[in-house]
Amino acid sequence: MNFTIAQLERNSADNGVTVAHWRCSKTVGDHTASSYGTCGFTPDVEKVDFVAFDALTEEAVIGWVQESMDVEALEAGLDAQLAEMAAPTSVAGTPW
Repeated sequence: MNFTIAQLERNSADNGVTVAHWRCSKTVGDHTASSYGTCGFTPDVEKVDFVAFDALTEEAVIGWVQESMDVEALEAGLDAQLAEMAAPTSVAGTPW
């Protein structure tokens, strides 16, 4: 699986991140499944592990996102999308 951070929202007063917009994708062969979501955070400048916006790395924020979600369930959903792409259970179209 490949996680990326699409966008961050932050408080203007303390530069603490309040929302991370993330994307996750998984590719098998010619098929790619993806998911998009957000995670909310409550920054606290008094905490030892507080990191201001300008000091963040994408890897750090991805870690926060993954800690706040069920990564196994997300991967299971992506796997289900990939299985459906490889062997569709329904097909759309018209006969003409």
